[in-house]
Amino acid sequence: MRLARYLAHAGVASRRAAEGLVREGRVTVDGKVVTDPARDVDDRSRVAFDAEPVAPEPTVVYMVNKPRGVVSTVRDTHGRPTVTSLVPRGRRLYPVGRLDADTTGLILVTNDGDLANLLTHPRYEVPKTYRARVRPAPVAGGALRRLRAGVELDDGPTAPAQVRQLQPGVLDVTIREGRNRQVRRMCEAVGYRVISLERVGFGPLRLGRLAAADHRRLSPTEVAELRAAAKRETGPPAGGDHGPPAG
Repeated sequence: MRLARYLAHAGVASRRAAEGLVREGRVTVDGKVVTDPARDVDDRSRVAFDAEPVAPEPTVVYMVNKPRGVVSTVRDTHGRPTVTSLVPRGRRLYPVGRLDADTTGLILVTNDGDLANLLTHPRYEVPKTYRARVRPAPVAGGALRRLRAGVELDDGPTAPAQVRQLQPGVLDVTIREGRNRQVRRMCEAVGYRVISLERVGFGPLRLGRLAAADHRRLSPTEVAELRAAAKRETGPPAGGDHGPPAG
Protein backbone atom coordinates (compact mmCIF):
# COMPACT_ATOMS: atom_id res chain seq x y z
CA MET A 1 0.00 0.00 0.00
CA ARG A 2 1.27 3.49 -0.80
CA LEU A 3 2.25 5.57 2.21
CA ALA A 4 -0.31 8.35 1.61
CA ARG A 5 -3.11 5.81 1.40
CA TYR A 6 -1.84 4.09 4.55
CA LEU A 7 -2.01 7.41 6.41
CA ALA A 8 -5.52 8.01 5.09
CA HIS A 9 -6.63 4.59 6.34
CA ALA A 10 -5.04 5.41 9.69
CA GLY A 11 -7.26 8.48 9.95
CA VAL A 12 -4.39 10.98 9.86
CA ALA A 13 -5.81 12.98 6.92
CA SER A 14 -7.36 12.58 3.52
CA ARG A 15 -5.07 10.98 0.95
CA ARG A 16 -4.35 14.29 -0.81
CA ALA A 17 -3.63 16.02 2.50
CA ALA A 18 -1.47 13.07 3.58
CA GLU A 19 0.67 13.49 0.47
CA GLY A 20 1.48 17.01 1.62
CA LEU A 21 2.32 15.86 5.14
CA VAL A 22 4.76 13.30 3.75
CA ARG A 23 6.45 15.87 1.51
CA GLU A 24 6.84 18.15 4.53
CA GLY A 25 8.98 15.48 6.20
CA ARG A 26 6.53 14.80 9.04
CA VAL A 27 6.31 11.05 8.43
CA THR A 28 8.83 8.33 9.19
CA VAL A 29 8.94 4.70 8.15
CA ASP A 30 11.02 2.33 10.26
CA GLY A 31 12.60 5.33 11.99
CA LYS A 32 13.61 7.20 8.83
CA VAL A 33 12.00 10.31 7.34
CA VAL A 34 10.25 9.56 4.04
CA THR A 35 9.20 12.32 1.63
CA ASP A 36 7.78 10.15 -1.15
CA PRO A 37 4.03 9.60 -0.62
CA ALA A 38 4.15 6.70 -3.10
CA ARG A 39 6.54 4.71 -0.89
CA ASP A 40 5.20 1.18 -0.39
CA VAL A 41 4.44 0.12 3.19
CA ASP A 42 2.61 -2.78 4.79
CA ASP A 43 1.41 -3.97 8.20
CA ARG A 44 4.99 -4.74 9.24
CA SER A 45 6.17 -1.17 8.56
CA ARG A 46 6.64 1.11 11.57
CA VAL A 47 4.96 4.31 10.41
CA ALA A 48 4.86 7.47 12.54
CA PHE A 49 3.39 10.93 12.01
CA ASP A 50 4.98 13.74 14.03
CA ALA A 51 6.78 11.00 15.99
CA GLU A 52 3.48 9.32 16.97
CA PRO A 53 2.99 5.73 15.70
CA VAL A 54 0.01 5.28 13.41
CA ALA A 55 -1.74 2.24 11.99
CA PRO A 56 -4.87 1.68 9.93
CA GLU A 57 -8.02 1.53 12.01
CA PRO A 58 -11.52 0.33 11.12
CA THR A 59 -13.24 2.99 9.07
CA VAL A 60 -16.48 4.62 10.14
CA VAL A 61 -18.76 7.23 8.55
CA TYR A 62 -21.30 9.28 10.48
CA MET A 63 -24.06 11.49 9.16
CA VAL A 64 -24.45 14.58 11.34
CA ASN A 65 -27.24 17.18 11.33
CA LYS A 66 -25.11 20.29 11.86
CA PRO A 67 -26.85 23.04 13.84
CA ARG A 68 -26.35 26.72 13.15
CA GLY A 69 -23.20 28.13 14.76
CA VAL A 70 -21.30 24.83 14.67
CA VAL A 71 -18.19 24.91 12.48
CA SER A 72 -17.09 22.22 10.05
CA THR A 73 -13.59 21.71 11.42
CA VAL A 74 -11.81 19.42 13.84
CA ARG A 75 -10.74 22.29 16.12
CA ASP A 76 -11.67 25.97 16.29
CA THR A 77 -9.34 28.68 17.56
CA HIS A 78 -12.32 30.76 18.72
CA GLY A 79 -13.75 28.01 20.89
CA ARG A 80 -16.86 27.40 18.82
CA PRO A 81 -18.39 23.89 18.80
CA THR A 82 -17.28 21.65 15.93
CA VAL A 83 -19.05 18.89 14.02
CA THR A 84 -16.52 16.35 15.26
CA SER A 85 -17.59 17.11 18.84
CA LEU A 86 -21.09 15.83 17.98
CA VAL A 87 -19.98 12.24 17.31
CA PRO A 88 -18.41 9.53 19.52
CA ARG A 89 -14.79 10.12 20.49
CA GLY A 90 -11.93 7.63 20.47
CA ARG A 91 -10.95 7.95 16.81
CA ARG A 92 -9.40 10.69 14.71
CA LEU A 93 -12.36 11.95 12.71
CA TYR A 94 -12.72 14.86 10.33
CA PRO A 95 -15.57 16.36 8.30
CA VAL A 96 -16.10 15.56 4.63
CA GLY A 97 -16.09 18.99 3.03
CA ARG A 98 -17.51 22.01 4.81
CA LEU A 99 -20.65 23.97 5.53
CA ASP A 100 -20.43 27.57 6.67
CA ALA A 101 -21.39 28.31 10.25
CA ASP A 102 -24.83 29.68 9.34
CA THR A 103 -25.79 26.71 7.17
CA THR A 104 -27.39 23.71 8.86
CA GLY A 105 -27.97 20.12 7.85
CA LEU A 106 -26.25 17.08 6.46
CA ILE A 107 -22.50 16.74 6.82
CA LEU A 108 -20.43 13.56 6.97
CA VAL A 109 -17.70 12.86 9.53
CA THR A 110 -15.25 10.00 8.96
CA ASN A 111 -11.79 8.57 9.40
CA ASP A 112 -11.85 7.16 5.84
CA GLY A 113 -9.50 9.43 3.93
CA ASP A 114 -10.06 7.71 0.59
CA LEU A 115 -13.81 8.21 0.85
CA ALA A 116 -13.41 11.83 1.94
CA ASN A 117 -11.21 12.54 -1.07
CA LEU A 118 -13.63 10.78 -3.42
CA LEU A 119 -16.59 12.80 -2.15
CA THR A 120 -14.95 16.25 -2.06
CA HIS A 121 -12.53 16.34 -4.99
CA PRO A 122 -13.88 18.58 -7.80
CA ARG A 123 -13.36 15.82 -10.33
CA TYR A 124 -16.19 13.71 -8.94
CA GLU A 125 -18.93 16.38 -8.66
CA VAL A 126 -21.12 14.50 -6.18
CA PRO A 127 -24.45 16.40 -6.08
CA LYS A 128 -25.55 18.17 -2.90
CA THR A 129 -29.09 19.41 -2.28
CA TYR A 130 -29.87 22.50 -0.21
CA ARG A 131 -33.22 23.76 1.04
CA ALA A 132 -33.25 27.54 0.89
CA ARG A 133 -35.90 29.81 2.36
CA VAL A 134 -35.75 33.10 0.50
CA ARG A 135 -37.38 36.51 0.41
CA PRO A 136 -39.35 37.91 -1.29
CA ALA A 137 -41.70 35.02 -1.92
CA PRO A 138 -42.66 33.39 -4.19
CA VAL A 139 -39.68 33.12 -6.53
CA ALA A 140 -40.66 34.19 -10.03
CA GLY A 141 -40.48 31.77 -12.93
CA GLY A 142 -37.80 33.80 -14.68
CA ALA A 143 -35.53 33.66 -11.64
CA LEU A 144 -36.01 29.89 -11.39
CA ARG A 145 -35.05 29.49 -15.04
CA ARG A 146 -31.90 31.57 -14.52
CA LEU A 147 -30.88 29.46 -11.52
CA ARG A 148 -31.42 26.27 -13.51
CA ALA A 149 -29.40 27.54 -16.47
CA GLY A 150 -26.53 28.96 -14.39
CA VAL A 151 -25.96 32.50 -13.17
CA GLU A 152 -22.99 34.83 -13.39
CA LEU A 153 -21.12 35.30 -10.10
CA ASP A 154 -18.03 37.37 -9.38
CA ASP A 155 -15.89 34.23 -9.72
CA GLY A 156 -17.51 33.12 -12.99
CA PRO A 157 -20.74 31.49 -14.15
CA THR A 158 -22.21 28.60 -12.21
CA ALA A 159 -23.00 25.26 -13.79
CA PRO A 160 -26.67 24.43 -14.40
CA ALA A 161 -28.53 23.48 -11.22
CA GLN A 162 -31.65 21.51 -10.41
CA VAL A 163 -34.12 23.87 -8.74
CA ARG A 164 -37.65 23.20 -7.43
CA GLN A 165 -39.93 25.60 -5.59
CA LEU A 166 -41.58 23.39 -2.97
CA GLN A 167 -43.80 26.19 -1.73
CA PRO A 168 -43.66 29.97 -2.10
CA GLY A 169 -40.15 31.05 -1.15
CA VAL A 170 -38.83 27.55 -0.36
CA LEU A 171 -36.40 26.12 -2.90
CA ASP A 172 -34.59 22.82 -3.24
CA VAL A 173 -31.33 23.56 -5.07
CA THR A 174 -29.03 20.75 -6.21
CA ILE A 175 -25.51 21.73 -7.29
CA ARG A 176 -22.36 19.81 -8.17
CA GLU A 177 -19.87 22.57 -7.44
CA GLY A 178 -18.52 23.69 -4.08
CA ARG A 179 -17.83 27.41 -4.26
CA ASN A 180 -17.83 29.65 -1.22
CA ARG A 181 -21.43 30.39 -0.12
CA GLN A 182 -22.54 29.40 -3.59
CA VAL A 183 -26.27 28.85 -3.05
CA ARG A 184 -26.64 32.12 -1.17
CA ARG A 185 -24.81 34.02 -3.91
CA MET A 186 -26.83 32.33 -6.66
CA CYS A 187 -30.08 33.42 -5.06
CA GLU A 188 -28.79 36.94 -4.49
CA ALA A 189 -27.75 37.13 -8.15
CA VAL A 190 -31.38 36.68 -9.22
CA GLY A 191 -32.77 39.08 -6.62
CA TYR A 192 -33.59 36.91 -3.58
CA ARG A 193 -32.13 36.91 -0.08
CA VAL A 194 -31.60 33.58 1.70
CA ILE A 195 -33.19 33.58 5.15
CA SER A 196 -32.11 30.06 6.09
CA LEU A 197 -30.17 27.32 4.35
CA GLU A 198 -30.09 23.60 5.14
CA ARG A 199 -28.28 20.83 3.31
CA VAL A 200 -30.78 17.99 2.96
CA GLY A 201 -29.01 15.69 0.48
CA PHE A 202 -25.50 14.43 -0.24
CA GLY A 203 -25.31 12.08 -3.22
CA PRO A 204 -27.79 9.25 -2.49
CA LEU A 205 -28.16 10.22 1.19
CA ARG A 206 -31.02 12.27 2.62
CA LEU A 207 -31.09 14.00 5.99
CA GLY A 208 -34.58 12.71 6.73
CA ARG A 209 -35.74 13.06 10.34
CA LEU A 210 -32.30 13.17 11.96
CA ALA A 211 -32.62 15.76 14.74
CA ALA A 212 -30.40 18.84 14.95
CA ALA A 213 -27.02 18.05 16.60
CA ASP A 214 -27.75 14.33 16.33
CA HIS A 215 -25.79 11.74 14.35
CA ARG A 216 -26.06 8.21 13.05
CA ARG A 217 -23.53 5.78 11.69
CA LEU A 218 -23.90 4.93 8.01
CA SER A 219 -24.44 1.31 7.10
CA PRO A 220 -21.97 -0.53 4.83
CA THR A 221 -24.63 -0.39 2.10
CA GLU A 222 -24.91 3.40 2.39
CA VAL A 223 -21.14 3.80 2.25
CA ALA A 224 -21.01 1.60 -0.86
CA GLU A 225 -23.77 3.70 -2.45
CA LEU A 226 -21.77 6.88 -1.76
CA ARG A 227 -18.70 5.42 -3.45
CA ALA A 228 -20.77 4.27 -6.40
CA ALA A 229 -22.39 7.71 -6.75
CA ALA A 230 -19.00 9.41 -6.90
CA LYS A 231 -17.79 7.01 -9.57
CA ARG A 232 -20.94 7.54 -11.64
CA GLU A 233 -20.47 11.29 -11.48
CA THR A 234 -16.81 11.25 -12.49
CA GLY A 235 -16.06 13.92 -15.07
CA PRO A 236 -12.87 15.37 -16.57
CA PRO A 237 -10.13 16.07 -14.02
CA ALA A 238 -10.25 19.49 -12.40
CA GLY A 239 -7.69 21.30 -10.31
CA GLY A 240 -7.84 22.14 -6.63
CA ASP A 241 -8.55 20.27 -3.46
CA HIS A 242 -11.36 20.34 -0.96
CA GLY A 243 -13.34 23.47 -1.73
CA PRO A 244 -14.68 26.14 0.62
CA PRO A 245 -18.13 25.99 2.13
CA ALA A 246 -20.76 25.76 -0.61
CA GLY A 247 -23.62 27.08 1.48
